[in-house]
Amino acid sequence: MGESINAAEIKKILEDNEERLRRYVSLLVKANELARLTGPSDEETLWRAHVADCASAVPLLPERGAVIDVGTGGGLPGIVWAVCRQGLRVTLLDSITRKCALVDKIAAAMGLANVSVVCSRSEDYAKKQAEKFDAAAARAVCSAGVLAEYLTPFVKRGGRLLAFKGPKAAEELAPAAGKWKSLGLSEPRLVSYALEDMERCVAVWDKVAPTPKGIPRRPGMAEKFPWYLANAKKK
Repeated sequence: MGESINAAEIKKILEDNEERLRRYVSLLVKANELARLTGPSDEETLWRAHVADCASAVPLLPERGAVIDVGTGGGLPGIVWAVCRQGLRVTLLDSITRKCALVDKIAAAMGLANVSVVCSRSEDYAKKQAEKFDAAAARAVCSAGVLAEYLTPFVKRGGRLLAFKGPKAAEELAPAAGKWKSLGLSEPRLVSYALEDMERCVAVWDKVAPTPKGIPRRPGMAEKFPWYLANAKKK
């Protein structure tokens, strides 16, 4: 991974937006008492492991435009990005109604006019909002190849996809090497950053061609039958 995000830049982003981000953490802790939006529930852990993590990718975002956070959960990374990049219009997408209702209340309490919350399956919403976004992102636990299929139909040509990943990112990307054009994407690059003593990275794809026909597939198909394996069988 040759490309990296400057630690001083991340620190400045957090310092410049700390008051509002701390307010978000406080609201998230309270919401966690009603529904499990994130794993940890204490403010300092949320700040270090989640808010600082999401803020680390802010330099990879456009200054303005539309961004969608797929599988937002408690609003991560979308709310962090909406605070730090006020020129963005951020859509928070999740399929669980209770989570969406709580995140909507958090955004309203913070006065985030640049945030909208949508409750829908990713595949269904992608059909309604095909190629409407400048960037799509997720911190999902599924593999990078599967995640790229979920994200690509949202993004217009010239936009980008962002996926938060850990030390096994290269392993996850390897099975689809040389095949990304099948999703209208460039080959991915890994942009590294440091989160305390952990090395993290963001997988970044550029949208270089229109989304191919048949994407998104029916709900559940992306994980059951990975697109890159199907293509391999056809060859």
